[in-house]
Amino acid sequence: MNLVRINDLYVEYKSKKGVFGEVKTIHAVNGVSLDIKKGEILAVAGESGCGKSTLAKAIIQLEPAKSGEIYFNDIDTLSLHKKSLKDFREKAQMVFQNPYSSLDPKMKIFDTLKEPLQINTDFSEEKIEKIVKEKIKLVGLDDSCLNLYPHEFSGGQRQRIAIARALVLNPEFILADEPVSALDVSIQAQIINLLKELKEEYSLTFLLITHDMSVIKYLADRVAIMYLGEIVEIGNTEEIFKNPMHPYTKALLSSVPQMDKKTQKIILKGDLPSPANLPSGCKFHTRCPFVMEKCKNHVPEPIGIEHQVKCFLYEN
Repeated sequence: MNLVRINDLYVEYKSKKGVFGEVKTIHAVNGVSLDIKKGEILAVAGESGCGKSTLAKAIIQLEPAKSGEIYFNDIDTLSLHKKSLKDFREKAQMVFQNPYSSLDPKMKIFDTLKEPLQINTDFSEEKIEKIVKEKIKLVGLDDSCLNLYPHEFSGGQRQRIAIARALVLNPEFILADEPVSALDVSIQAQIINLLKELKEEYSLTFLLITHDMSVIKYLADRVAIMYLGEIVEIGNTEEIFKNPMHPYTKALLSSVPQMDKKTQKIILKGDLPSPANLPSGCKFHTRCPFVMEKCKNHVPEPIGIEHQVKCFLYEN
């Protein structure tokens, strides 16, 4: 059963660039359609600038959508009024990339964790304190830390606190935007294991935004590969790693360290085109080693059901 359903979503915003400050339109998300099943971890992967973080922010309405539909438990969230939107945000919480900037440095940890409960519930102070202590222990920290400030913690501990804050309202859905990329490698595994435990023990649903294919291989049930605001391939994680179809997916996976020394790394030509000036046709044609004439002017349709790919190489 699907918890989240996204249909033909477009997100764009204005950006000032250049010496004269001319305004450019950034086409960040371009016609994305995908489902997120209850209890799964769906990863969205791609290079920096591909639109994956904007997609997550649009789902939780921290970034306005230009057009499209987003359904949460079969409710169209883009048409919600203020009270209903508040209810939705209780059920959908976000964990941000940088634990150093996502916590208010002037607030004690207890105040940071109790704030969502004070805003969204009419619980007594006693009940709020009980919930806060439960959640901080759930992420592997002692409740003695609640009287401390963010600067007194390591990056990994801060990210645990950010996860605890996301959990205090008992959400169904957590959007984790690069949750380990700002952490030391030695700490990353601890946070990854914590997310896995939370998913399994509490049947939480996750949208995991990451560029790290190794994290996806360990953590995600399914993976969607994003390029210039489009999903170019989506499927079961094991299947994608075993049988990648899109040339871009193959290039991403070739960068993952392999036991097989014969696996050659695929180096893509050129840089990621600007989302302010998108290529015509298949967006990947400017870098694709298998480009055909039709790729330059025509947009491929998704092929497949459980394992989908948008590429003319597979149309027959």
